[in-house]
Amino acid sequence: MKPTPGKLAGLKAVSDARGVIAAAAMDQRGSLKKSLGAARGADANDHDLEVFKTLVTRVLTRYSSAILLDPEFGLPAAKERNSAGLLLAYEKTGYDSATKGRLPDLLDVWSVRRLKEAGADCIKILLYYSPFETTEINDLKHAWVERIGDECNYHDIPFFLETVGYDVDGKGEKTLDYAKKKPEVVSGSMAEFGKARYSVDVLKVEVPIEMSFVEGTRAYKGESAYTRAEALQHFRDAESMTHKPFIYLSAGVSNPVFIETLELAAESGTKFNGVLCGRATWKDGIDVYGKKGADAFEAWLEDEGVKNIENVNAALKAATPWYTKFGAKSLAELG
Repeated sequence: MKPTPGKLAGLKAVSDARGVIAAAAMDQRGSLKKSLGAARGADANDHDLEVFKTLVTRVLTRYSSAILLDPEFGLPAAKERNSAGLLLAYEKTGYDSATKGRLPDLLDVWSVRRLKEAGADCIKILLYYSPFETTEINDLKHAWVERIGDECNYHDIPFFLETVGYDVDGKGEKTLDYAKKKPEVVSGSMAEFGKARYSVDVLKVEVPIEMSFVEGTRAYKGESAYTRAEALQHFRDAESMTHKPFIYLSAGVSNPVFIETLELAAESGTKFNGVLCGRATWKDGIDVYGKKGADAFEAWLEDEGVKNIENVNAALKAATPWYTKFGAKSLAELG
């Protein structure tokens, strides 16, 4: 079934000429403020977030098909996005660590209607999710996503769902034990939220492996969770879980690691449809902004930031247009 007119228009707005989603992400809020403060040695404020987001948007959207921003601090940046498409985040930043299950929440004074009125081409939600979580907690999350899907359907705007896995046992996501579970976490999330009841248009997913645990990669750190051949199969297995378009998130890794990750996805033959890449392009500039200020950070973006995003764009040559997931050979076939 082809997308409705509004959803089709939104997907076109955030895609490049090939129909690949080559989007930058700049919707970090709480974590970014902490990082900027740590770099400066003094607290960062709301103005710092607005300036940082504006500079990233001004520079990197010259090389990306879209930008993901938040309506809390990102709307000034949205005005400087160089005609790139706009995704707006709908969820509150972070989660309540005192509450079991990393339950999600929506921004208090925003709705899909209001985000669309603010200029959003697409709506994005982040959900911490694990198939290994209790049925009680996951049922709350399932119902929550259903509500958002229905809201996006009513307003005829694409719904991007970002699922981020976590260790339900609380031992952390950087361990060998979690690396072994991660393929099931990612595949299970894709299988669940690819169901029609959620009305998700694009799944924004983690890669199904932890690169530092893959033998034979440049990112490998000596402790093995999978051989290279097994890692390639995990990519294929995750893809088989859904017929929905899906894109990869960079998940905070460095630019070289993310590029190698996309190379591995390409080697596996996985037909992914793009990326929403954040910290892998601008994270190393946080220290520059904190220590030297906005002008120095903008100069860094024009040099290193541009190199980073051009590296990502080169790796995206292996991506497949999202419209192929609807059985179309061109955008024109969809209307």
